[in-house]
Amino acid sequence: MPDTFKPRTAEEARDVVRWAAAEHEPLEIVGQASKRALGRPVQAGQVLDMSGLAGIELYEPEELVLTALPGTPIAEIEAALAAKNQELAFDPLDYGPLLGRPAGQGTLGGVIAANLSGSKRLKHGAARDHVLGMDAVSGRGEIFKSGGRVVKNVTGYDLPRTLTGSWGTLAVATRLTLKVLPRAETEATFLLSGLADADAATAMTAAMGSSAEVSAAAHLPEAVARDLAARGHRLSGPATLLRLEGFGPSVDYRFERLRALLGGAGRSVARVEVDASRALWRAVRDAEAFAGSDDLVWRLSVAPTAGPAVVAQLVGQFACTAFYDWSGGLVWLAVPGVDARAEAIRAAIAACGGGHATLVRAPAPLRSSIPVFQPQPGPLAALSARLKEQFDPHGILNPGRMTAGH
Repeated sequence: MPDTFKPRTAEEARDVVRWAAAEHEPLEIVGQASKRALGRPVQAGQVLDMSGLAGIELYEPEELVLTALPGTPIAEIEAALAAKNQELAFDPLDYGPLLGRPAGQGTLGGVIAANLSGSKRLKHGAARDHVLGMDAVSGRGEIFKSGGRVVKNVTGYDLPRTLTGSWGTLAVATRLTLKVLPRAETEATFLLSGLADADAATAMTAAMGSSAEVSAAAHLPEAVARDLAARGHRLSGPATLLRLEGFGPSVDYRFERLRALLGGAGRSVARVEVDASRALWRAVRDAEAFAGSDDLVWRLSVAPTAGPAVVAQLVGQFACTAFYDWSGGLVWLAVPGVDARAEAIRAAIAACGGGHATLVRAPAPLRSSIPVFQPQPGPLAALSARLKEQFDPHGILNPGRMTAGH
């Protein structure tokens, strides 16, 4: 059999998986392979390339629904939505530049497999919250369908949510139906300069809890702000960013509400207008400040107010650079050298209230030697193993991607 299979239909994909199951031949599932360097290296000699199943099958702007095949480029989907002033509100991040690849190569299947959500996740939810329906092939070589084309379509298990974020280890998606939303008429960023990390976390929490309807909140310490300034963004010193979207007069009004809430005590407030604002938030979303370096990169998920404490502990132990998204709940951490510091990072998270850490950029040998994803507690790991057994009893789909041997 060939080393790479490139099906053009769901039935062809099913036949490949059925053959692999019968032969106990592991398969690496890819689209454009733009996220191949995420997670543990897959232990497979055969590749199932889903890029041949591409294209938008149905788009009903009035119903806010889009159906597309998994190999469809996200850039193609976003262009079709933009033509109707709509968007994927979960704001899928683009890992390409961070992983040393060109931007804009990701596919819909990869985004859903990895549950990739950007800076607006706090307001609009994660990618899995926008998946209405999914057709897929299980590791048994069986085609199944779940969900549909309306929001209230779930009976029994919500399989689209279960499969989103499973990194292709449970099933191979062959068709996806998503909820889309209207794109904001305009936006602006409320830029507060000069805050220390802990003060920024307090300010972001206050803004998110206010009536200003902030759609994203991030804080860039001085080193990160300086790096982004060198890349063309108008920043100086530590920068706390609050994104406002909507109709022009509403954005203006809410900006002034934030000024009244946060602009006292001589704080420096500036406004970043629509085009520069969108470019700045893409840079935050895609961790542009860490692109092009050799540092190891982690994503830490913690309570929004705990991020500065976690970073303070880590800075006291080893050299690292961090910035904060999701109102402080997402910490991007760059660690120079060849030691991932996994134990120290996870210990600091546990000491500050809990959370999880994912290693998103590291050489393959390092990703093979340590847990890339947060190790699960025993009962949850047992549940995951039973789920894997039900969907992929022969262990042929992306084996080793998430945990060793699975």
